[in-house]
Amino acid sequence: MNRIVAWLEDYVLPLAARLGQVRWLVALKNAFVSVIPITMAGSLAVLIKSLVEIANDQLGWHALTVALKPILSISQIVWRGTFSLFALFLAVALGYQLAKTFEANRPAGAIISLSCFMMSVANLVKTKVDGDAIIVRQAFDIEQFSTAGIFTAILFGSLGFGIYLICYRARIILPLHTNYPHAEMSAFEALLPGLIAIFSVGGINYLFQLVTGKYFGDWLLQAIQIPLVKIGQGFGLVLLVTLLIQIFWFFGINGLGVMAPILDSIWLTAQNINVTAVKAGKIAPMIWGRASFDVFAWFGGTGGTLPLIIAILLFSKKVQDRTVAKVALAPGVFNIGEPVILGLPVVLNPIYLIPFLLAPVVNVAFAYWMTVMGLVNPVQVAIPTFMPPIIGPFLACNYDWRAIVVSLLNIGISLLIWMPFIFAANKLAEANKEF
Repeated sequence: MNRIVAWLEDYVLPLAARLGQVRWLVALKNAFVSVIPITMAGSLAVLIKSLVEIANDQLGWHALTVALKPILSISQIVWRGTFSLFALFLAVALGYQLAKTFEANRPAGAIISLSCFMMSVANLVKTKVDGDAIIVRQAFDIEQFSTAGIFTAILFGSLGFGIYLICYRARIILPLHTNYPHAEMSAFEALLPGLIAIFSVGGINYLFQLVTGKYFGDWLLQAIQIPLVKIGQGFGLVLLVTLLIQIFWFFGINGLGVMAPILDSIWLTAQNINVTAVKAGKIAPMIWGRASFDVFAWFGGTGGTLPLIIAILLFSKKVQDRTVAKVALAPGVFNIGEPVILGLPVVLNPIYLIPFLLAPVVNVAFAYWMTVMGLVNPVQVAIPTFMPPIIGPFLACNYDWRAIVVSLLNIGISLLIWMPFIFAANKLAEANKEF
């Protein structure tokens, strides 16, 4: 056991520490966090639509459906102004967070990122009129601003801001008198760097269109985003990411924070595809989304420590551990795991290494294959991270009662994995007279 811990300390811990210090990754993570209100509002609109459909189609409550029609219409409007423009909001948030991280002009960073994203999407719409396919030019298809544009927003938002930052730090700015108001000074200082960044990205897009005849955003979607999202649906990569997050947490590093850019770029994109499909009345095409980790494995927060708390309360004889578990129970129900991870502690505790790594991996594997076999709906609605277990899976899987069963089974599996190690901790405490 000590050899395993030492190997992880030598090879895995430095990698996690370096990733956590990459400022671009920190900004990207914060950008995804910033647009959570947009994600929640759009997902709530999907839940309302599904609830009305269930009431009408399955329960026969037609009067309730008519009564809720105004709320359904409001939800449609909310959807158009939130989730359907996800990539647009992400571009703004990314530019702002990059500027904040690198100590530049934040409004300028947000505007430049948005402008660079907009230049990279196709300004034409393909549609059908009376069965004939036509192309409408000088128009944007709103689908480009949803999940289809996430990677374009990340790439060109980052590129545009990077060029702006280089010019800004090189002091390629207009010379101004110091008696200008602060707002005007900031705007004029960002003028030349912003122009250079925007025209540079515009030139890149022009050359790409000239050589390939395609818009960069369309090419990026087909060549990188779609294949990467499909790779993310593979069983091996899902397990690997789960394991890495658990390893980072074992050493006291917020694994979710380190891996958030990967989780959000790949699995949040997949989840958004499901949300959009369900909103359109289609079947959710993706097996695994970002919230799948939360609702099927990370009971009690990242690390899945709620089963540990329950196991301690049921089987532990150590007074100190039971006290920590009692304090951590209420936060754990709302998916806050730090009290038990740091208070027990689980961090750097060799006794708990194996179950801490194994339980979430087994839970993810079980839920993944249940989803593949069609025994439970894939996650197709974004829910708040503080949503308690059982309720969270039910809502995330769009009112699928089978998600409750899978979650309960996973909690039971985790309890069985934790149980022998709780007994081992009891024996060790008896040997050391820690009671």
